[in-house]
Amino acid sequence: MKSFDLIVIGAGAGLNVAADCAEAGLKVAIIEEGPLGGTCLNRGCIPSKVIIHSAEVASEIQRAHLFGLKASLQGVNFSYVTQRASTLVDAEAKSIEKALRKGKNPTLFTGKAKFLASHVLEVTLKNKKKEKIFGKKILIAAGARPSIPPIEGINTIPYLTSTEALRLTKMPKSMIIIGGGYIAAELGNFYGSLGCKITILQRNNLLLPREDKDVAEKFTQLWKKKSEVIVNAEVKKIEKSFAGVSVTVAVAGKERKVTAEKLLVATGVRPNSDTLDLEKTGVKINKNGFVQVNEFLETSAKNIWALGDIAGVYMFRHSANLEAEYAVQNILRRKKELKKEQRKAVDYYPMPHAVFTNPQIAAVGLTEQECAEQKKKYVVGRYKYKDIAMGEAMEEKEGFVKLIVDAKNKEILGCHILGPDASVLLHEVCVAMKADRKKALEILQNTVHVHPALNEVVQRAVRSV
Repeated sequence: MKSFDLIVIGAGAGLNVAADCAEAGLKVAIIEEGPLGGTCLNRGCIPSKVIIHSAEVASEIQRAHLFGLKASLQGVNFSYVTQRASTLVDAEAKSIEKALRKGKNPTLFTGKAKFLASHVLEVTLKNKKKEKIFGKKILIAAGARPSIPPIEGINTIPYLTSTEALRLTKMPKSMIIIGGGYIAAELGNFYGSLGCKITILQRNNLLLPREDKDVAEKFTQLWKKKSEVIVNAEVKKIEKSFAGVSVTVAVAGKERKVTAEKLLVATGVRPNSDTLDLEKTGVKINKNGFVQVNEFLETSAKNIWALGDIAGVYMFRHSANLEAEYAVQNILRRKKELKKEQRKAVDYYPMPHAVFTNPQIAAVGLTEQECAEQKKKYVVGRYKYKDIAMGEAMEEKEGFVKLIVDAKNKEILGCHILGPDASVLLHEVCVAMKADRKKALEILQNTVHVHPALNEVVQRAVRSV
């Protein structure tokens, strides 16, 4: 049985930890069943943003008349759009694997891992052979996968998850999407912008219900104008139909059927902890299957850490990359001669996110509903894109910036943006919050902003507080 100083399960953000620890002198193994690079590279952030850019270009063409231009979308080479993304990510994954194979440390095991004992793993390789390896330290970074709800008939039709939806080579004429979260919004925007008829079935009363209420309400309102959006929908049954698929849905106790060529299930994700036989390690999981970690990313088992989607603290690639930096420090510092105080707790503040849809959404901090639930005393500042020069030039009628600020100490509790380049505009708020938690508002207010740049909408929102 081969022995390692560190075994990393999962080659997404875990790859960063493996590489840094190997460079620091540890003998490292990486176990990965699929292509290297994890969810983000292969079936998440990167391929989705490549194809979504095509949708953004299509949307701008459709708005050309607003600027005195005669233009129309003459056609869509759909296979080129998706294959362009697939080619890019597949090449990158192979490049990472080639680089690992070329070196002697870390050692790559391509296969499926499960625990035999606390620090002993069995890897079922692609050739079906099994190999046992021992790790003095172990990092669990095995990610998550699409969650499929137990709907009657769902296994009788070939439904899509985000993985398959990113690699279709023929655009369907119509698509039903079950779910109203980030993945549903991004893929619904992509397919809808290129001409596919979209029907969204959302069990909540709003799309993107985790966003600030003003953002979620405006987003839902705008999407109802361009797609069929059925909210408060309970999906009862799925079956084949002449069109492809038929879904029976109940709204306010009344049932109706919707049909489409394709069905996309976008109802969240579930952690891959159930594939690892963690009960043999002493590693505890919560009721939803996420591995429980403390502020140092340590699990309940000695010398076993976890990060990323499988830990579920935040489920973004940028949060996993941040955790990887701390994991490296804590794994390397965990020596008998070092005091526990020398470990570093992960500092997530402030943790932003974005939804790359149309309109684009970005946010950091608390929503207004969370502030209310926590009984915080706060004030709100708002400003619309259309009320600044660049917003007017762009004919942007709906976008806005919303700031939530502590009424007493003026700390920014949350910032929420809906509109063009929201993911970019948010970052000046994040930088100010990171620079000085108590003076971020003052920093943003007093910083000279280029006129007439789009960023002025952020400064005006600050001043409106």
